[in-house]
Amino acid sequence: MKYASLKKEDLNKWLEHLKKKARLYAPRKKENLFVFRPVKNVKDVCLEYMPTILPPKKYYFPQKEKLLKFTVNPFKTAKAIAEFEEYILFAVHTCDIAGIQCMDVIFREGPEDPNYLNRKEKMTIVGMECFKPCDKYANCVSMGNHVPRGGYDLMMVDIGKSFIIHINSQKGERLIADLSYIKGANENDMRKLEEKRQEKKKIFKEELNAPLPKVYEAFSSQGSFDSPLWDEVGRRCVACGNCTAVCPTCYCFDVADEMELSFNEGTRFRIWNYCQMDDFARVAGGEDFRKGRPARQRHRYYRKFKYPVDKYNRYFCVGCGRCSRTCMADIILIETVNALLDPENAASYVGSVKNRPEVK
Repeated sequence: MKYASLKKEDLNKWLEHLKKKARLYAPRKKENLFVFRPVKNVKDVCLEYMPTILPPKKYYFPQKEKLLKFTVNPFKTAKAIAEFEEYILFAVHTCDIAGIQCMDVIFREGPEDPNYLNRKEKMTIVGMECFKPCDKYANCVSMGNHVPRGGYDLMMVDIGKSFIIHINSQKGERLIADLSYIKGANENDMRKLEEKRQEKKKIFKEELNAPLPKVYEAFSSQGSFDSPLWDEVGRRCVACGNCTAVCPTCYCFDVADEMELSFNEGTRFRIWNYCQMDDFARVAGGEDFRKGRPARQRHRYYRKFKYPVDKYNRYFCVGCGRCSRTCMADIILIETVNALLDPENAASYVGSVKNRPEVK
């Protein structure tokens, strides 16, 4: 059975079933924003939501992760985590699923990261396809991530009174097996699904002013690397680090030891770190390989549109819009990339996001 059908009236029943299968995380509203949280009450789950403050990355690549415990005298080490629990990420947007695929590429490259891979092995992803653009900051269409492109176990599609569920793995199939209220999709369901997809094509529009190959060409030119645009972006940047903190594909980390009061025992942690921090590229002796905010901002963009394409044949911007949405200086990714695509008229893009209408 490749496609299944679930009536909306049975959704909460299914969520209760999923809670018994594994630890369930899903989006819910927090004031005027949305966050991924453990599900206690299934009625709190939000299926229509703006991208969450932090991506679900925080569950498979934690912000602060115990690596090992140690003693100094006598010296010995031990694993900090005995085992990883089974968990389900529910209603994940396709842009965030693309982010997970990017992280897979990074942490599977040798030497493989065992903590990440063990968590990923325990994870089941239930996606939720979007049928309206989030806001003026998202660029998922240009990145090709507004539609499902694999990387999930189940994908839910709202077709009105019910959901069509695409079954994409054995893990996903186990979550709906032997449930009387989830049935195989019929011809009418599939027709509605196709109608939904056709409607979607009329609603979603390209956000960047050129296709991705042209974007890559722009980032590949020496003129773009030396562009005065980076001085303008760096001048506006306040080095808060928000853009990298909320990005689904940023994977840099630092390692730190925390000692107990006895100074004989301690714990080693892995902690998120960001290329936008002032001391990130500084080494012993005080040398800084990316001195100044213009160089750090340029590096961030090249890490999304150039370097990973050269190495992995994959763009590491997924189009979620979080970096632009959380920027304290109103530095907008769409605005910056479009300015780089059209250097002669770059000045016309500065502040243009303020003039763009909200997406309805």
